[in-house]
Amino acid sequence: MLDNNILNDKDYMYLIDKYINNKKVMKLKDIPHHDSNRLNHSLKVSYYSYKICKKLNLNYISAAKAGILHDLFFTRSINYSKAKDKIKLYANMHPEMALENAKKVTDLTPLEENIIISHMWPLSKYLPKYKESFILGSVDAVISTKEFASKLNYKLTYALGVYFIFICWFIFKSNV
Repeated sequence: MLDNNILNDKDYMYLIDKYINNKKVMKLKDIPHHDSNRLNHSLKVSYYSYKICKKLNLNYISAAKAGILHDLFFTRSINYSKAKDKIKLYANMHPEMALENAKKVTDLTPLEENIIISHMWPLSKYLPKYKESFILGSVDAVISTKEFASKLNYKLTYALGVYFIFICWFIFKSNV
């Protein structure tokens, strides 16, 4: 479920308005994703990446944009019967599909392309080239774990949040 802080953040909502109202992006609300749907997941990843990048004086606009588009693919793992095919889909194929679909929605900078294609690193073959790419990939991993864990009724939210904040602080402390 969405945090009201996301919907109430007028600056953030202004940045993503043209993407979130795109017909292709809106179709993500029909695809289940852990505890909600793929659109809500993308909004959370986008928003928290935006907030962290803004705090660290990084390109928060590209982080917000790429966050909305990072899972813009429509294939579902239920279409695959073998575990290795499902892993291949999520590790490498879905970032590739999302990047191709995102290019159909809007023009992307090299930074935004790298954020989208590398968001599954270290599971994928695509390396993050920018701090924003690493941040969004980390935010995505934490949010996905939290969503999956909440579906299983585990309470990992605070532990994951503290862990993620510590990692970001440690990595970027020299830049702040």
